Amino acid sequence: MSETIQTEAETVAPITLDIKQIMEILPHRYPFLLIDRVVELVRKKRIVALKSVTMNEPFFQGHFPGMPIMPGVLVVEAMAQAGGTLLLTEFPNRDEVLVVFAGIEKAKFRRPVTPGDQLRIIVEVLAWRGSAGRMEGKAYLGDKVAAEAIITCRVIQRRPASGNSDGEAQG
Repeated sequence: MSETIQTEAETVAPITLDIKQIMEILPHRYPFLLIDRVVELVRKKRIVALKSVTMNEPFFQGHFPGMPIMPGVLVVEAMAQAGGTLLLTEFPNRDEVLVVFAGIEKAKFRRPVTPGDQLRIIVEVLAWRGSAGRMEGKAYLGDKVAAEAIITCRVIQRRPASGNSDGEAQG
């Protein structure tokens, strides 16, 4: 009789998150919260998030009148927010830290993203060492890649929201 050994990934269902759970992890809020749902999260490895694009997005007022297209930098930002969600789940003190861009490489924009589209964002960790990470992000419209980029990020301490008690200015 042969014994089957299951790995942790095979025995644990992927994590999913609704918008309320995402908002408990990410500090972003309207109009800059650019992911709506996480349909798969494998700790320290991969995340799949969704962004439903509507005509109500504030950037469509000026980008472009009569031909609304989601700015490519915001598609990359959505990838970064998905990656930030993945990384911040590992920080119990996430209300004290932020995930910020440290670099963007090999960004390519292949298809316009317009109102009515749903972006499926897949971010995979390439490297992660303590407070820094490097991830590959792809945003899909159906089965076609709309945008892709390599994103480097750092985890930094948040500054206090107000001035400190000894009167020093915050820069």
